[in-house]
Amino acid sequence: MLAAMSDSALSPRSTGASAVPSGGDACPGTLRLHRADDGALARVRVPGGVLTADRAEALLTVAGRLGDGDLHLTSRGNVQLRGLAPGCGAELARSLGDAGLLPSEAHERVRNIVASPLSGIDDSGLPDIRSWLTGLDALLCGSERATGLSGRFLFALDDGRGDVDALGADVTLIADGAGALLRVGGDDAVFRLPASDGPRAALLAAEVFLGLARETGAWRVKDLPDGARAALPDEVARRVRPQGPAVHRERPRAARPPAPGAVAGPHGRAALSTGVPLGRLGPAQWRLLTGISRDRGSGELRLTPWRGVVVPGLPSRDAPQALRTLAGAGLITGPDSPWTGVGACIGHPGCAKSLADVRAEAGAALGPLGRLPVYWSGCERRCGHPHGEWIDVVATADGHRISHVRGDRRGAPVTVRDDPAALAAAVAEARA
Repeated sequence: MLAAMSDSALSPRSTGASAVPSGGDACPGTLRLHRADDGALARVRVPGGVLTADRAEALLTVAGRLGDGDLHLTSRGNVQLRGLAPGCGAELARSLGDAGLLPSEAHERVRNIVASPLSGIDDSGLPDIRSWLTGLDALLCGSERATGLSGRFLFALDDGRGDVDALGADVTLIADGAGALLRVGGDDAVFRLPASDGPRAALLAAEVFLGLARETGAWRVKDLPDGARAALPDEVARRVRPQGPAVHRERPRAARPPAPGAVAGPHGRAALSTGVPLGRLGPAQWRLLTGISRDRGSGELRLTPWRGVVVPGLPSRDAPQALRTLAGAGLITGPDSPWTGVGACIGHPGCAKSLADVRAEAGAALGPLGRLPVYWSGCERRCGHPHGEWIDVVATADGHRISHVRGDRRGAPVTVRDDPAALAAAVAEARA
């Protein structure tokens, strides 16, 4: 039981004793807006990416009334509202609160939970982790200590398929038969627990991290100094009281999002898995997804950490026509879309730090499908970049720098200067 709560040749990146960020945690939320070049930005946390159709419609209404009208998906399955009007904060908070999207003002930025998007709705036979999601979110919002977590600290709930376990969360719960495994940071060691203890153990691990991070200002487990990071597993074990010593379970090095298309489920039902080019959904696309979910599905959308949307619960016979409708609206519904695996930050003109309109450049460079995903960044911050193995394209003052990233290692870069055709060719070659 738990204790009471109180690429070319790749070379390692250089590491120091810690990587504590400088300055305060300015991660945006719905009560703390970020000012961008295209207006204010709000990040609405959607734990597990799970939205009811009613809440999805409420988000669209707020985006149209206060922002640019679009819904921008993030790499954590959250939603960003951009182009928000000056002075809209009170109305935004009131609208989101009325829709049930702001259950705790004190915790709104720390409700960062990703979950296996297909859990309980496909025919894999893996456990349904929905009870973990609702349980952890409730515990998180009920913990006064948890308000000390940064807006970047991440929980992951994996149903055993390894998809979100690969995302490098700070605390990961993994379904393992009738039990659970708890992973803290990037360690390959995990602790065994009863499944029912999973959510409370995850929160306890986060609170242990807070105790070690107090003197360092670390936002995430990877930011802890070496000594504190080494002490973390033993301290977590002391508080959580797992079933025996830690066991080895290597973290998957490559995240595998749900393939676009129909996903077979039990009882004659299917889910629709769609990708969203560059993570930006216009009002018509959002209404279409919400309408299909309400009229033919389970009344729910699941936003994925790979900027996609899963619509569960359709009769299997309805899935092909629904996919054709979504494809006609510009969404990715099959493996042959040139947008598959292509991502980008907001870039110029939305971000003042960006050195290029990387979204336009990504579109101009579309070509044959590549083996590896590619992510375009307008500056060295690489906001929203993927995990695992990918091709990194960064706009710099000297052109675009292209490198092959694999986990914590990065290949020798190639720089392409001011030649769109050469840039597209170099990206295609790197992805192959």
